[in-house]
Amino acid sequence: MTDLEYQSGFGNEFATEAVAGALPDGRNSPQRPAFGLYAEQLSGTAFTVTRDHNRRSWLYRMRPSAMHGRFEPYSGGERIETAPISGAAFEPNRLRWSPLEMPEAELDWVDGLVTWAGNGAADSQTGIAIHLYAANRSMEGRAFFNADGEVLIVPQMGALRIVTEMGVLDVAPNEICVIPRGMKFRVELVDGEARGYVCENYGAAFRLPDLGPIGSNGLANARDFLTPVAAYEDSDEPVELVQKFSGSLWSTTLDHSPFDVVAWHGNLVPVKYDLAHFNTIGSISFDHPDPSIFTVLTSPSGNPGTANCDFVIFPPRWLVGEDTFRPPWFHRNIMSEFMGLIHGEYDAKAGGFAPGGASLHNCMSAHGPDKVSTENAMAADLAPQKIDDTMAFMFESCLPIRPTRFAMDTPLLQLDYDSCWDGFDKAQLPS
Repeated sequence: MTDLEYQSGFGNEFATEAVAGALPDGRNSPQRPAFGLYAEQLSGTAFTVTRDHNRRSWLYRMRPSAMHGRFEPYSGGERIETAPISGAAFEPNRLRWSPLEMPEAELDWVDGLVTWAGNGAADSQTGIAIHLYAANRSMEGRAFFNADGEVLIVPQMGALRIVTEMGVLDVAPNEICVIPRGMKFRVELVDGEARGYVCENYGAAFRLPDLGPIGSNGLANARDFLTPVAAYEDSDEPVELVQKFSGSLWSTTLDHSPFDVVAWHGNLVPVKYDLAHFNTIGSISFDHPDPSIFTVLTSPSGNPGTANCDFVIFPPRWLVGEDTFRPPWFHRNIMSEFMGLIHGEYDAKAGGFAPGGASLHNCMSAHGPDKVSTENAMAADLAPQKIDDTMAFMFESCLPIRPTRFAMDTPLLQLDYDSCWDGFDKAQLPS
């Protein structure tokens, strides 16, 4: 990948131009934008939300986005579903899957998407859908946008070059990318093939969590989120434009590139973030803290303190708690947890949870470390311990998460998952 230019910050107001003089001087929509460009506003929130939550950007482009023909149903995308998921029953069982296999046929990022689970409903703008992708070709002569929700991409294998209307992002494994609802983008495969996870967020846009007693520093810092500078394509070659709308895929053909934005300003932007920059907070005395301290981004629900979706990671970190069971403890939770592994091993499972795989623990399902991990943790001679070379994550939601029929029927489902909790010795009480 070549070096790209970025701007730093999350939720900031940015201004950038690929051609000097393309941005207007102090006006959002002048009568005649420079060079014959067209002013267009992309709104990610309702016009009247509070100023601190309002997200919109002004784009100055070579042609207006309205210049397209009729959208027709897209012939592909058979494995993509949208909440409400109807193909399978809600599962109280703990579920785990092996990694998605790479395709034999040539599939780009759109056609390589497979919906794994979801909750809420796209039409009512609540909940999420969780997809996995496995692709072996770049998107060529086509672009995509999602009218249902914003898109959080978590690469697990293979770097991506993501071309957006507002510029270009290089996103490698151990990095994430968030693309606003409605923004057009194209995914190019830097390494020839790629695999990863996608959270399609129908609810409130992802934001940084409040830090509360932590104070002003810690977790993900706004300065470490990067957004692209303006870059444009001046092309009159035909481009297939695919959109996801109300759960279905539709397509039309443009006679030009949709990535023709010469300048833009605003705070509705695509961002990338390197998970290695996450400043982990943990106990330096005793007890294992709640996993909420690992929240990178949150999509709040209408219930204060409860998330439509949290994006949580388990990064390399030091464990120093004294007289403490250090792995994630056994628990039952009102939140539902869909977990993935980018690389390494997860410290609460001795085997079976592989990079590219996934697990689902719905609300109030009892889970925690397996027998081997538990015994090792209870017998350990406690000293400062570095958990290294690992990155696991969760999409966590206040709503139960429903697996798709594909996820329940695939041979990747590990039918013996419950056995990892077999064989725990009964506690011996004094007589």
